[in-house]
Amino acid sequence: MEGEQEKRLLIKDQTSEEESSLVTRVWNESKLMWIVAGPAIFTRFSSFGLNVISQAFVGHIGPRELAAFALVFTVLIRFANGILLGMASALETLCGQAFGAKEYSMMGAQF
Repeated sequence: MEGEQEKRLLIKDQTSEEESSLVTRVWNESKLMWIVAGPAIFTRFSSFGLNVISQAFVGHIGPRELAAFALVFTVLIRFANGILLGMASALETLCGQAFGAKEYSMMGAQF
């Protein structure tokens, strides 16, 4: 009977060790993800906030000016995002080709 209790306690200790290890690993991975995601989130919020604040100020001038600003700003944002998406797609293609050809230096990786 005592042997079974010892086994249960031992298993419980191992489980808590594994869980704490998992929690530690998740925490460490989360910290690494926030290093990348934090600036991206800040950039997204600040660019959206700039648009909203600018529209609010232009809206006080008049409805025609507000419509013009909204139209121009929307077109410019879509155009800029299209260029960024195109450049990202081109870079992805070039990196894939360089990796396939085992030309790692072309990707910026020095081995």
